[in-house]
Amino acid sequence: MISVEQALDKVLSYVHILDSEEKPIMDCLGQVLDEEVYSPINVPPLDNSAMDGYAVKAEDTLGASKSSPVYLDVIGEVRAGTIAEREVVPGTAYRIMTGAPLPKGADSVVRFEDTDEATRSGQPLSQIGIFCQVPQGHDMRPAGEDISQGQLVLQKGTPLRPQEIGVLASLGKVKARVIRRPVIATLATGDELVEIDQPLPEGKIYNSNIFSIAAQILRYGGIPKILGVTPDRVEDIIEKIKGALDADMLITSGGVSMGDYDLVKDVLATQGEISFWTVRMKPGKPLAFGVIEGVPHLGLPGNPVSSMVTFEIFARPAIMKMMGKKNLSKPSVRAILENSIENTDGRRIFARAIVRRENDRYFAQLTGPQGSGILTSMTRANGLAIIPEDVKGMKAGDVVQVLMLDWSEE
Repeated sequence: MISVEQALDKVLSYVHILDSEEKPIMDCLGQVLDEEVYSPINVPPLDNSAMDGYAVKAEDTLGASKSSPVYLDVIGEVRAGTIAEREVVPGTAYRIMTGAPLPKGADSVVRFEDTDEATRSGQPLSQIGIFCQVPQGHDMRPAGEDISQGQLVLQKGTPLRPQEIGVLASLGKVKARVIRRPVIATLATGDELVEIDQPLPEGKIYNSNIFSIAAQILRYGGIPKILGVTPDRVEDIIEKIKGALDADMLITSGGVSMGDYDLVKDVLATQGEISFWTVRMKPGKPLAFGVIEGVPHLGLPGNPVSSMVTFEIFARPAIMKMMGKKNLSKPSVRAILENSIENTDGRRIFARAIVRRENDRYFAQLTGPQGSGILTSMTRANGLAIIPEDVKGMKAGDVVQVLMLDWSEE
């Protein structure tokens, strides 16, 4: 058996950053930018008001106070998206809404609440009383305050989150060039498996692995190519694998253990090359990896929990590397263990746990029985508590590292 780190290094050494594609920005969420983005415009394009109020010349407000207002003639109103028709000259003001471009000649904004507008309800606003003195530039946003024309806004290699999508839109950029999403073919093997839309014969089980794996692929940005189920026959497995040869990676579940009908690792050895097939971890000891006709192949165990855990540890970082992501590690916390866990066979244990935060500390409670066939334990878990392979176990009260599956504490 090799260590988790050795296995992960081997997997990552076989996958590479994929080529790029240009696509609409709304389809780019979660992908990595493959171009430098410079701004063709100023954002905002013009000086504009940060508040609802009156656009004025700051010098016209000198000495203004509530007890001694300065009165200015109101020469118009300007809303966001419109341009004032007249110029603000000494002794005049423009009623202005938030986001509206400042009229020519104005250099400051006085808020509604700093005027006598409220006392003029129902009266024509031909004049306004100013209650405060304001400096030049008060409550206005200058052109280019956020982004200036020609500025490098987003660097190549930036993961696109909703905020980056918004920035691209603010530049009028309809499409972006991004590292494409990897196509991951997935296949389940086993005579016992039945497709979920079929009646369930005695002695059979529904094929859940293909769906949990495909969902994990989607969650981390890949495109699943579902090949379905194949029985434990070499010729059937080989035939199904042909459908994966145009994918960026093949992930199978089942057929990698020591039984007479665990044939996937044998197919991998005869049809391609095998790099390893056991890892010092629990769950997930039987794990095969190699290459078939240039396509990296990760053979996950057939037990549903083992399949999902090994995907998180090995397939997830491989998918992220192909997408051009730099940080391949899962988020983790240090948590106080609330149960004792024995380690009897020198493997690294990934125990399903419920993590919660109390004040400034995290606590991790096991989900219950840790059998690798108890898939519902994954629905209760939001983390994987790690028990190192070189310890005999950990007791309640010990501090453990927990890989976070998600941050939900509901």
